[in-house]
Amino acid sequence: MAMPEKNLPEKEPFDLLSVPVVKKFVKSKWYPGIFQWIVIFVFSIIVYELVIGTVDPSNNFGTTMTWVLWWPVIPVLFLVTGRFWCAICPFGKLSDIVRKFVGSKRPMPKFLKKYGIWLIDLFFIMITYSDHVWGIVESPRGSGYLLLLLVTMVVATSVFYERRTFCKTLCFLGGLAGNYSRSGALKVQATPDICKTCKVQSCYKGTEGVEGCPMFQFPRTMESSAECNICGNCVKNCPNNSVKITTRIPTKELWGLKNPKLEHASLAAVIMGIVFVQNITMLEPWQDILNTIGSITGTSNYVVNFTIAFIIAMALPILLLLGTAKLASFLGMEGSIKKNFTRFGYAIIPLDLAGHLAHNLFHIFTEGKAVWFNSIRLFGVDSNPASLSLASTPTVQMIQYIVILIGLVGTCYVMYRMGRSKMTSIKAMLPYYVLMTVLAITNIYLFSLPMMHRV
Repeated sequence: MAMPEKNLPEKEPFDLLSVPVVKKFVKSKWYPGIFQWIVIFVFSIIVYELVIGTVDPSNNFGTTMTWVLWWPVIPVLFLVTGRFWCAICPFGKLSDIVRKFVGSKRPMPKFLKKYGIWLIDLFFIMITYSDHVWGIVESPRGSGYLLLLLVTMVVATSVFYERRTFCKTLCFLGGLAGNYSRSGALKVQATPDICKTCKVQSCYKGTEGVEGCPMFQFPRTMESSAECNICGNCVKNCPNNSVKITTRIPTKELWGLKNPKLEHASLAAVIMGIVFVQNITMLEPWQDILNTIGSITGTSNYVVNFTIAFIIAMALPILLLLGTAKLASFLGMEGSIKKNFTRFGYAIIPLDLAGHLAHNLFHIFTEGKAVWFNSIRLFGVDSNPASLSLASTPTVQMIQYIVILIGLVGTCYVMYRMGRSKMTSIKAMLPYYVLMTVLAITNIYLFSLPMMHRV
């Protein structure tokens, strides 16, 4: 049997608000407003260029900033700063503005409360699917219209419902942000001994000057960072200085989740399948795969054959995780198959994050110069560089391999802590270690193959 978890005293986490200048800034009107307005300004230019600018994605500022720069950087932000991006996201700020002037503050519908996380997962899958079917990434207009559609949804929900209902229950990035931020190095937490004597609960309810938590979180009872935007509202509103913004070891939250949920674990497995799809569709064997599926379906229709491949790619990690949970239970792991599937599904998250980052590092390293050249093109400085690459292919691949190995180490350590906390035997844990290693090796193999540019 594995050794039980020792109750050693933990080192007190570092509170960023213990630094006077940081605390003053977070409590001021400048936080996060100064970042929000900068992002709104850049976002407006991006949307304008996507809708009005050149249809050539390689020369479009909006396409470059969205898919070559922002999309690869976003998992790093989630890892380093948790869901801070959601605090400065243009959609969130737009929601705040709309609600301030015309919002009705109607309670969130019960349907969204109950099924919001499933809708977020569904929208994320639909947008990924739409990209491959209609080529959103390769089409500036497609990307622009997608952003405008999301803006419309933000405005509509903000007019009728309170707080950031769109962000919590409909934003396609919400599921990804929630899962990845659980591995994040920042955490907002309240001090229970102080909160238990509080009568005003202004951290949640808000004050005349500052809205309550836009994501419907109560800092005193918040156990997860999955839905905390680190917006600072609770810090501003708390009259007792109970709220802290602390640092922590990345992935630490995953070790001891008290209430793991099936939908989060399922999304973690699905994301791994989507990463595989993103890789495979950029490789030479992709056409052979489509031809093989076509020989079975009897059609060469791309939408039909891609849909089948997409479903298989998403289902495969779920089936593998389910089979692993069954095998682990057979080998003596405590708990039902569903419970073990759910608990260890969270362990895939570090590897998911690594796969997402490694895939998009290809774009930022091989197309990174486009960010600079398309930016100066806005000021009338035209240039036709011989290459947009920032590094050679072998260098990029080596970086990708390292990132995947780091993700595997993170995932294995999470599983180790999960198993140790339950005193699970190494024999029962072995199937999970094997599964995660296989997923990592598959990623490394795919990154070793020649990859085509999409933008």
